[in-house]
Amino acid sequence: MKSEPDSHLVSRRQVVHTVGLGVVIGTAGCVGGSSGSSPEPVDLSGQKTDYQGGMVIGDHGGPNGQVFYADTEPEPRQGPVQGSEGTENLAWFHTLAHGLFPYHLNLVADGAEATAVYVTDYSRVDWEIPEDTERKKMPAPTAPDTFADATGLTYVIESDVMGGMGPDLMPFSEPSEAESFADNYGGRTIGYDDIDRSLVDGIQMTGMN
Repeated sequence: MKSEPDSHLVSRRQVVHTVGLGVVIGTAGCVGGSSGSSPEPVDLSGQKTDYQGGMVIGDHGGPNGQVFYADTEPEPRQGPVQGSEGTENLAWFHTLAHGLFPYHLNLVADGAEATAVYVTDYSRVDWEIPEDTERKKMPAPTAPDTFADATGLTYVIESDVMGGMGPDLMPFSEPSEAESFADNYGGRTIGYDDIDRSLVDGIQMTGMN
């Protein structure tokens, strides 16, 4: 944050202030294993490209994500560099609704098991949105500590704020921040268990209208 914020920017701190004291929740256990045995999120900076679409992570705004699989080496290998230690069963994405979730749901349907699913947690990011732009976008942080277990987050959908390829899911670990975000930018909140293929397809179709 700048010491003298631009009047055309809305920051995370301002949004949090509108609801008073935030409610902090514990992170749910990672998918497919105990937290003690789950891999940690990796750094997605350095011009890494989206595992499915080949887009550079961090360049297009909105939440990013990464999925570790137990015994499945994801295809196609457009993301992790061949031979990167600890990334053999990892796929990473620059969007959630257009990347991570449709890809992951397809692999799960084919029998894959995830040991951890991480997405950007905007409760960990001091974000701000330029109010005078036609398409409002959240930032796209790539540092490992900006990611959280996807299963324990609250997501805002149907808001006026875009991700890397249009409408997306905006994740928060603090439900009060998600509610406040929806109050400010429209939309509604859902949990991880509400995310299925029908929901993701609907978000994608909204972006085409």
